[in-house]
Amino acid sequence: MPFARLATATTSTCHIGLGLAAVGRPGYINLGRDEDLGENRSADALRTRTHELLDAAYAQGVRYFDAARSYGRSEEFLADWLNSRPDLDDIVIGSKWGYTYTAGWTTDAEKHEVKDHSVQTYERQRAETAELLGERLDLYQIHSVTPDSPALTDRELHVRLAEAAAQGTTVGFSTSGPDQAAAIRAALAVTVDGEPLFRTVQSTFNALETSAGPALAEARDAGLTVIVKEGMANGRLADPYAPAALKAVAEETSLGCDAVALALILRQPWAGVVLSGAATTVQLASNLHAAVVDLDDEQLDRLAGLVEEPGAYWERRGQLPWH
Repeated sequence: MPFARLATATTSTCHIGLGLAAVGRPGYINLGRDEDLGENRSADALRTRTHELLDAAYAQGVRYFDAARSYGRSEEFLADWLNSRPDLDDIVIGSKWGYTYTAGWTTDAEKHEVKDHSVQTYERQRAETAELLGERLDLYQIHSVTPDSPALTDRELHVRLAEAAAQGTTVGFSTSGPDQAAAIRAALAVTVDGEPLFRTVQSTFNALETSAGPALAEARDAGLTVIVKEGMANGRLADPYAPAALKAVAEETSLGCDAVALALILRQPWAGVVLSGAATTVQLASNLHAAVVDLDDEQLDRLAGLVEEPGAYWERRGQLPWH
């Protein structure tokens, strides 16, 4: 697996990855994004910002970079960066298929992305990804699997994915919604010719939404690499939006709320890679301090009180505006 490269890495930040959801397109649902990006959301401006983030992340020990077909032009921006640095051979590149970007580079589109887990969408988007990332792609994930997703039962799709795996691309899936645990367990049962199909899982887990934890532990025990997304709850755990308990613990550690929030995830024994969704290099540097946060039992107990009921968490997430 490509993530075996991280097992021998010596930097404290190698298990923090950089996700490009917030910088590959002009609109996203992160709180505070208006201030982060400002008014210039042109492709050139976001390309430059993405490259600055990638440079800063690599320089500070980050070795996993995560894009998706639906993240606007994130794959294109990432490909440009990779093509200008052909000597980088110690990184892992992941992307996702299953959503099509439909916002037309605006922030007020009626629909920003359309979900489709069919074989036809896989074939089209795999070709699109291959054209941009080529052999640099290590991991291709089904985007946002839910328990009712046809991707869990489509045997033709499973065969196509197994063919990609046989050719050297690791196959994984991501999850979203209040039933992530059920989706994870259903995906763990998917086999082709008696062999498990998926080798990675990417799920939402943070101080507010912990329901996927037991299933992610099962996935890790089954040999999958676990990638955690939305560790900042789309900005809800960052200053100035963070709950009072998180702000208090952050003050005690002399670090940011973001570093504490991500440190909570890094301490999970099943967490292989935790994604930063930083939109600025200052945010990224603060996020990376998570690797050195030390929390005591009393602080952990206070933070445990932040957990929300999954249905309520996802309902609120669904109401976040696209900025």
